[in-house]
Amino acid sequence: MKLHLLKTFRILGIVALLFGLGACTDDLNREPFPVSGLTSASVYKDPANYRSILAKVYAGLATTGQQGPDGKGDVAGIDEGFSQYLRQYWQAQELTTDEAVIAWNDADIWDLHDMDWSAGHSFLRALYYRLFYQISLANEFIRETTDAKLSERGISGTDAANIKVFRAEARFLRALSYYHALDLYGNVPFVTDENPIGSYVPTQTNRADLYNYIESELLAIDADLSAPRANEYGRADKAAAWMVLAKLYLNAEVYNGQKKYTECIAQCNKIIAAGYTLEPNYRHLFLADNHKSKEIIFPITFDGTRTKTWGGMTYLVHAPVGGSMNPNEFGINGGWYGLRTTSALVSNFSDITGATDKRAMFYTDGQKLAISDISAFNDGYAISKYRNVTAAGAKGSDVEGNFPDTDFPMFRLADAYLMYAEAVKRGGTGGSEATALQYINNLRGRAYGDATGNVTSYDLDFVLAERARELYWEAHRRTDLIRYGKFTGASYLWPWKGGVKDGKSVEDFRSLFPIPDSDVVANPNLKQNTGY
Repeated sequence: MKLHLLKTFRILGIVALLFGLGACTDDLNREPFPVSGLTSASVYKDPANYRSILAKVYAGLATTGQQGPDGKGDVAGIDEGFSQYLRQYWQAQELTTDEAVIAWNDADIWDLHDMDWSAGHSFLRALYYRLFYQISLANEFIRETTDAKLSERGISGTDAANIKVFRAEARFLRALSYYHALDLYGNVPFVTDENPIGSYVPTQTNRADLYNYIESELLAIDADLSAPRANEYGRADKAAAWMVLAKLYLNAEVYNGQKKYTECIAQCNKIIAAGYTLEPNYRHLFLADNHKSKEIIFPITFDGTRTKTWGGMTYLVHAPVGGSMNPNEFGINGGWYGLRTTSALVSNFSDITGATDKRAMFYTDGQKLAISDISAFNDGYAISKYRNVTAAGAKGSDVEGNFPDTDFPMFRLADAYLMYAEAVKRGGTGGSEATALQYINNLRGRAYGDATGNVTSYDLDFVLAERARELYWEAHRRTDLIRYGKFTGASYLWPWKGGVKDGKSVEDFRSLFPIPDSDVVANPNLKQNTGY
């Protein structure tokens, strides 16, 4: 069983206090479950407890409540498995694009394919509230770990130094969720540890100011975060912060109209020099023992016996399995007959069998390439990327085959290579096309097993296609298409874009999701995004 921070996660009374603080609106209902005799003061007095409290902040990316896989959920008003952070983030980034469709017609989920969601969309609302629930967890931990608070409690020396690192990690996690909010919703409520808790009504920030805040936070915590690869597995370090900064800079023209490609290259250079190495076998990045990889920079960690959820990797391993696929080969007890891909993703590969480019992990037996009926699992090729088996073929730790050990590789070295190449081609300085080509060919050399797939030049369209080949189903695609001007409009159509089989033009305002109407009604400080 893998060793990481969440293996020692235990529910403390302080978690109940965390749940009740810093909500955006009253719609984010959270029920506290206090443990008798524990208070905020008593829990924070003992320096040994801080690690477990921090674990709860990390756990917010993976779990959905105080008991797994369901019951006593964090967010009310939606099925607990649907409310999970990664599941909703992945759907927003993938189901709105050419990379994924889903057979199930749960509530309004097909609106994501159709790109006709409204401000009342249940899944986008769940994602929004999950983001701000996560921010509220981080805010409370940050409030309780100031130098003044530690001094009041008599915490000093090594304990204080360790907690200072924990605090920097909580600030990273808050910045990560604010980055997701920036990318997805743009102009959102803004709450930090400096705001009072309880009756405070958040004001709305704008996209440019939120961009500046995230950048300043990530730069400010750099000195306090652990060195790359020096931290316990699953915890954020300097390189994780550099990855968010690189993404922030790469997309800066979208967020605030400024070109920050030189800054993106600078962050990528630091990441690439930090000691990470490409996983020799691409498939091993998505298996139950992928925690062993030296390529993954920041994962969302899962454990079949300790982080049980119907979202997260449970969803991403089970939902793509169906038809004639053998669940046993995926280390699970059954497929959910849900997720497939479109012909647009398939067309990025010259050989879909995986015999040449090993990244092509399409299951075609009994599957149709063209999708005539989204609700039919056999329409659209299935993808076999995520599995709950180890590189040696052993199944994950959950003997019943429900909950995988596979971690989600949120950030990995290959992405830094491709960001570098794109930023160079877009005119950033501090890098070179020769080096960018080497990085691209490093990826293609791994994919092909030799130099037969190497290229001698590249352009921006090639980078976008290479990102699809390398990073598909890793929750990057919507952001990539927006940056390239291909998400809305008619310049790029894919099957079922806009709810039409052959695709149609979509309004430009769809590049931002709406602020949930429930939050706009509850908070008079909020103005809805344009178009909704």
